[in-house]
Amino acid sequence: MNITRENIDALNAVVKVDIAKEDYSDKVEKILSDYRKSANIPGFRKGHVPMGMVKKQYGKAVLVDEVNKLLQDAIGKYLVEEKLDVLGNPLPKPQDDLDWNADAFSFEFELGLAPEFDIKLKGKKAITQYNIVADDKMINNQVENIQKQYGKIISQTEVTKTSEITGKFTNEEKGIENVATITLDKLKGKTNPKKFIGAKVGDVITLKTKSLFNDNHDLMTFLKVSHDDAHGLAIDVNFEVSEINERELADLDQELFDKLFGEGAVTSVTELKTKIKEDSEKQFAQQGDQKLLNDVTEYLIENTKFDLPSTFLQKWMQTAGEEPMTEAQAKEEYEKSEKSMRYQLIEGRLIAEHKLQVQFEDLKAHALEMIKGQMAQFGQMNPSEKELEDIAARILSNQDEVKRLSEQLTSQKLLGLYKTEANLKTKEITYDDFVKEFYS
Repeated sequence: MNITRENIDALNAVVKVDIAKEDYSDKVEKILSDYRKSANIPGFRKGHVPMGMVKKQYGKAVLVDEVNKLLQDAIGKYLVEEKLDVLGNPLPKPQDDLDWNADAFSFEFELGLAPEFDIKLKGKKAITQYNIVADDKMINNQVENIQKQYGKIISQTEVTKTSEITGKFTNEEKGIENVATITLDKLKGKTNPKKFIGAKVGDVITLKTKSLFNDNHDLMTFLKVSHDDAHGLAIDVNFEVSEINERELADLDQELFDKLFGEGAVTSVTELKTKIKEDSEKQFAQQGDQKLLNDVTEYLIENTKFDLPSTFLQKWMQTAGEEPMTEAQAKEEYEKSEKSMRYQLIEGRLIAEHKLQVQFEDLKAHALEMIKGQMAQFGQMNPSEKELEDIAARILSNQDEVKRLSEQLTSQKLLGLYKTEANLKTKEITYDDFVKEFYS
């Protein structure tokens, strides 16, 4: 067997594989001999079928199968030995005139080669790293929400400014029929809340969805419409009142603190607010980190310049999926996924250069920490080592879980790299301003 390569350009190559008779003949003969021993052909005793008949019936299929196995094995070894970084899979060139009656065969494969490129993590323009904080307004709202949650519910005969109103939103045309509980501070403007004041159980209030809530996304919650429908929704809905209550706020006393955090963990309103701030900012840090990951990813894609073997990749896409694609479909799919391909190459280079590969020990340690955290939420603060090890073993035997954990760890390692190596500037921002700026 002989393998040669012709580099068409920096991103494309053709590999030629020459297979001689001696490369496959022994294997083919052995398989046909085994067939002969077990062949069950009418008119012949088992094991006594003439070899000529066996070859005539099975010879070509066995030959094709063995040559294809040789090809796949040879190409795989060649790519490893030559240390070729390829994109997609080698594509066999069509051979309409291939003569399977010949002794020797030649096959050609197209290769798409990964580009060479340099990555500059420290750009001229600094990327903003957001430090999201819980301000006094948010903390006070959280305290009030806790007081409401643990306070007493007092039934009312009619709606006041502080009522919780339960009822059903309906609109026949849009198929809306959803029971919800609202408070008047959720409603936008002055007209909408006024429609509710003085309403009693059984009353039906007609409302316009346009500018109904301070946050349009509340339409998704209260009317159960999709995100796309929520934006720009301009219809009339009826709200039939079924229940009116007011909440008497719970006292901020030791009984409430112990109920929330365990006995003696919090002993004053000041400590309560500090705890709320700490817990909130831990959650905000995850959102800040995700924003940083997204922004650095965009920066790397925009500022790491290289070409891709686009023609080869589109041709490869036509046959790579479960369903074959037309040339036009493959072109469209390539244009959609080009950005993702570029980042995968950049990410792979960063992981290799900075030795960020996820090892089994990393996965196991991450799984154990995750399990401890989940068990702590259910009050199991001191699980045994055996219990933890058993659960971790079950998780790590699931390939989908291993993939998910690996992706989490890879993101963590890359985030650590970006925080130390990228050109960053820190900006403190309240959670409300962060949401308004990036998600409104």
